[in-house]
This record gives sequence, structure tokens and C-alpha cells, in this order.
Amino acid sequence: MRRRLLPLIALPWLAHAAELRVLSAGAVEPGLEPAVEAFRRIGGTPVGITYATAPRLRERMQAGEMPDLLIAPVGLINELVTTGRLTSERATLGRVGAGVVVRAGAPEPDIADVAALRRAVEAAQALVFNRASTGLHMDRLFESLGVTATVTPRALRFATGAEVLERLRTGQGAELGFAAITEIRMVPALRYLGPLPAEAQNYTTYAVALLPQAAPVAADLLRHLTSPATRALMQAAGVEQAG
Repeated sequence: MRRRLLPLIALPWLAHAAELRVLSAGAVEPGLEPAVEAFRRIGGTPVGITYATAPRLRERMQAGEMPDLLIAPVGLINELVTTGRLTSERATLGRVGAGVVVRAGAPEPDIADVAALRRAVEAAQALVFNRASTGLHMDRLFESLGVTATVTPRALRFATGAEVLERLRTGQGAELGFAAITEIRMVPALRYLGPLPAEAQNYTTYAVALLPQAAPVAADLLRHLTSPATRALMQAAGVEQAG
């Protein structure tokens, strides 16, 4: 879990400004950080962002955590709106696909299509992926490719995409990693091979929603996060426009 507190403008009237609290999926971090920084510069409102995987977001919300805004997969947002933990005021931010990555200097297998991806999986010394959204999709994909028995003894599973990428950065050998494209692009020391082939791809769509007790200015942040300027920042970071 990572938490970022964006710096404050040094103005006296901000000394007692209430901090907006955002609980967010980590996959949108590369686009969210500059978008929130732009919001802070416009209005001076301090914003604290805590990142977690989708399973942890669900656990924390069900345990009663109350940020001002939640950014999570659409399915979880809809679930929490239905149960009353979120308001109906929400908006889609974009979608993130899964990509393939190796460490610098490691073999770079062809992943241009599903057949090539299967060969790469079978040849890898280890397969590195998480237990969250990307990892669950990889489990289904490996099963559909008929390679689950091959993958299982060589699978290295981690809780988060950040841990997957750290393993690849510090490990050795012909390991093949799978993670959210946005997270891969945050680690330039690694070699991004490209997205999963189109027929094997899985997109997770993320949305932002207000909590019932959210500070009034949180609605301004929500609107900012769905503005054209923010959409451009998200797109540049790899968060594609959904639909």
C-alpha cells in the first residue's frame, strides 16, 4: 500500500485547510497524480491519496473506512453504490489493459499473438503476476491456453503489481511478468514487451465515486477528474478512454 500527500502551496489561509482523502486502485496512479496536482494548484485544497489493490479496497470499505472519494473497478463501485456505501454521484475514469514485461537484458520472447504468447509462457523459467485483477485474468487465460499445469509450479504470485515489478527488477533469469500497463510504464528499468494480444487482453475499467459524508469540495475534485484536461493526462499515462 502506498500513500502520497501532495505538497501544499505556502499560503497562510491554507494552514487549516481540510485534506481531501482519496482511496484509489494503484493502476490509475500515473494519471491520477498529475491530475490531482493540477487540482491542488487551481484551488489550493490539499489531497492525500492512498493506493491499494481492488481486493484490499473492498475490504477497507466494508470495514467502514470513509475517504472522500473512492477510485476502483466499476464492478466494485456499483456494488458499493447498491449497498449505500457510496453515493450515486460517480464517473468513469478509463480502462487499463494488461501487459508483458521482462527485466533488462533478459530474453525478449515474441508475444504478437496467442500462439506466440503460449510459447513464451512455456519457455519461461518463471511466471510473475499478482493475486489481484491482472492475476485473476492470467489464471483464466492460462487455463484457456491449456498451460495451467505447466505454469503452476513456476508461478511467483505477489499481492500487488508493484511487488511483481520489484521482483522482476531485482531477480534473475528468464522470468516473464504480467501487470497493468500503467504500472509497467512506471518502471523504466524494465523492458516492456507490449500488451497482451488483443484476443487475450483484459481491460479493467475504473470509476470514481463520492462517499455520503464527503466534504463539499470533493465533488469539485470528482468533476475535475472527468474534465477534458484530466482525460488527456490519463490517456498519456496509459489509462485509455473507456467505451
